[in-house]
Formats: sequence, C-alpha cells, structure tokens
Amino acid sequence: MKIGVQLPEVERVVRWPEVQRMAVLAEDAGFDSLWVGDHYLYREGSDERGPWEAWTQLAAIAAVTSRIEIGPLVASLPFHNPAVLAKMASTVDEISGGRLTLGVGSGWNTTEFNAMGLPFSRRVARFEESFGIVRRLLAGDTVTTSGEFYELDKCVLLPASQRDRPVPLMIGSMGPRMLDITLAHVAAWNAWFAEFDNRPELIAPVLQRLRVACARVGRDFDTLEKSVALLLDFGTDAPRRGSHNAITGSAMQMAHALHAVGEAGIDHVQLVLDPITEATISRAAEVAELFRG
Repeated sequence: MKIGVQLPEVERVVRWPEVQRMAVLAEDAGFDSLWVGDHYLYREGSDERGPWEAWTQLAAIAAVTSRIEIGPLVASLPFHNPAVLAKMASTVDEISGGRLTLGVGSGWNTTEFNAMGLPFSRRVARFEESFGIVRRLLAGDTVTTSGEFYELDKCVLLPASQRDRPVPLMIGSMGPRMLDITLAHVAAWNAWFAEFDNRPELIAPVLQRLRVACARVGRDFDTLEKSVALLLDFGTDAPRRGSHNAITGSAMQMAHALHAVGEAGIDHVQLVLDPITEATISRAAEVAELFRG
C-alpha cells in the first residue's frame, strides 16, 4: 500500500518556505505522494480562512521535489474552464517529470463559489461536460465541441506530453451520478475519511458500494486503484474542522490502523495529520516505517 501526506490547507497560516520544507521532508522520509486541497475560502460566521491556490502550489512543489507523486485532493472542475485546467495539469505534469495524478470532483463549498463569482447551480452537469473535455485533451486529442457550458474549436495541448500514457485521473466521490460519469475513465478512486467515519472497519461497506457502481458501468473493480484519506491525531489541542474519530495512540497503534486499511482492500492512503507540521510529518514517517516493516 502506498502512503501519502496531505499538506496544510486552512489549519493555520503556513507560508511557502515551511510548505517547501514539508514537501522536501516528506520526499526524503520515503512517502509515496503529496496532496494539496483545492479550495478558495471557508467562512463560518466571522471566522474566515483561505488556503493557497492549489495549482500554483503544485507547480512549486513539483519544482522542489524529484521523486514523490503529487496531486490535488481533489480539483474542483467547475472552478476553471476545462481546457485551461487541462493545460495547467499538463504543465505541472511536465515540471514534475510525470508525477501528477489529477484528482477531480465537482466541489461542494457554496461559500467559495459565491465569493469567487463561480456558478454553483448544476455543478454535476458542468462537471460531466468538463470531465469529458479534460480527459480527451490530456489523452492528446484535438477537441472541438459545442456543449451547454463550454465551446472549444480545435483545442489541443501543446507541447505534447512526454508520457507514454495520459496523466492518470482519480475521482473523489461516492455520488452515484459522479461515479457513472467517471468510473470507465479514471485510474483511481478516493474517499475522504468522513465517508467511513475514519474507521478502517467501515471501509469494506464503502468498497462494496464502489464495486456495485463499477459493475453498473462495466468497469473491472480490480483494475481501479482504491485510495482513502485517514486522519491521524498527534496530540493537537483542538481537533481540526470536520474531525471524525481521529486515529490516536502510539506509532505502533497507528501502524496497526494502516494495516487494517490495507487489509480492507485499499491500495493508497493519504494521511491527514493533526496538527500538520514538520515534526508530525517525521512522526508519521515512523508510523509508515513500522507499517512497512
């Protein structure tokens, strides 16, 4: 099972020099992947928090690392014109030397859509049209289309990718319609820890639902990489927003939780660390070493 780390979002303000150190540390510590959230703004009453823009970060992370896989967890397709997003993804993939996985979703946070002047209505329909454009462009197609939301005239991504296969796509959703749209085309699937209450024993029922969705669209379940985010608590004073049954205890106890995730049928886990610091990345690396040992 591959093990990755999600970099900071809005847990606190983290400036680029610290983000860079975290990225390099995670690579040096042997993690398989690094992930950033794709959001613009959170607002709860008078409490406002905003993360750095995901694609700018990914380009910078690609430039300061050399081995570790990178990706958005996950990119909200309605945030961008799909052709522009595909261009951004192909550029980041070039900078990284072919290490990008393009995780995609339809978005959910109405605050940021409204604040940024982005249309929130019919976002799954927008996602469907956008997804078709993005995957075709990344596959090297020249795309001309006149859809309900987007019009393209002989659009092509140049320079062409040096990959021998397209940038792998990952869907971050359990919505039946979203799965019907994507499962025939993606390399991987992801569930956030809230989907299974951050309890490894509840992953199996989620995977069974995924298996049913694969059968519905004719996708071989075994050819799909299954990934989940898992929340680890390293002694934070106040639980992060949206916390669900964070895994606590010793490094060995956390390693046992990773074993349970792998035994449930997961191929790749993205660790969400609370708090997220250079020190906790080092401690999570100890957990990963115990798991692999």
